[in-house]
Amino acid sequence: MSKNVLVFAESREGNIRNVSIEALAAAKQVSNGGKVIAIVFGSDSQTYVNQLAHQGANEVYVVQNSQLDSYSTDAYSQAFTQIIKEIQPDAIILGHTAIGKDLAPRIAARLDLGLISDCTGLEINDSEIQFIRPIYAGKAFQKKKVSEGTIFATIRPNNIVPNEANTSLTANVVHFDVEITNIRTVIKDVLRRATKGVDLTEAKIVVSGGRGVKNKEGFEPLYELANVLGAAVGASRGACDAKYCDYSMQVGQTGKVVTPDLYIACGISGAIQHVAGMSNSKIIVAINKDPEAPIFQVADYGIVGDLFEVVPMLTEEFKNLLAEVQVG
Repeated sequence: MSKNVLVFAESREGNIRNVSIEALAAAKQVSNGGKVIAIVFGSDSQTYVNQLAHQGANEVYVVQNSQLDSYSTDAYSQAFTQIIKEIQPDAIILGHTAIGKDLAPRIAARLDLGLISDCTGLEINDSEIQFIRPIYAGKAFQKKKVSEGTIFATIRPNNIVPNEANTSLTANVVHFDVEITNIRTVIKDVLRRATKGVDLTEAKIVVSGGRGVKNKEGFEPLYELANVLGAAVGASRGACDAKYCDYSMQVGQTGKVVTPDLYIACGISGAIQHVAGMSNSKIIVAINKDPEAPIFQVADYGIVGDLFEVVPMLTEEFKNLLAEVQVG
């Protein structure tokens, strides 16, 4: 049975976030031939229409309202609720980002909908749609389905294979006006912490440091390796607590959950709280002087050695390999 699926397209710094592209791919599967509808907020929302169309959106709701240029719970929840009531979709899908984690539960409560959060996959058998999500800090997975009513889910970044962009595709554009009132919080400005590299939660490669980096300067070899690989740099809570880096870089149960293709843990012992945030990475490489470090129990590849010797060697080797690939 075909379904109309609504996708919240989250933008950042002039681009649609990768997880929203993945949400469109998930929506395509859930729709079963129905309509995939994307919504995008903000004064510059019109500029994203083509990108969303090329990724499979059949229709794009453009909400050009300056009150939506920066995220606030009140404004976004009001706007999103009005659109859902207008469209009456069979399913709603968002990225499991900081915004998605704040917005989705609020919308679900307002509209009395069930919510399946932090999904890493989905299975469709005949008309039954099952979402897969991790539980017990990633030690097990459960399958959940919505037995009746609107399907509502958030998906974890880097888990759904995005559709291949098709520049010949177009989408019907609907300019939608929303009424936003009684805003309790006014956003004056958004100051982002200065972090090097790509977005941590969406990176395909993550290089992380722990207490073994010893100080702030100890992260420099990691940044050099990340720069060569086009990776993001993360950290354990221990490194953040020791003020070696900002908490925005923290990976773990109380930080950010990442699922890159490659995770390189440098000087990280492997406390369970950290492992909970990266154990679903496709390939894990651990570098640690202690051969008994718990991180080796979850690593696919382990290097017992001083990170300050090993990481620069890896950096040079990757430079040489990448140079050969470019020449070839």
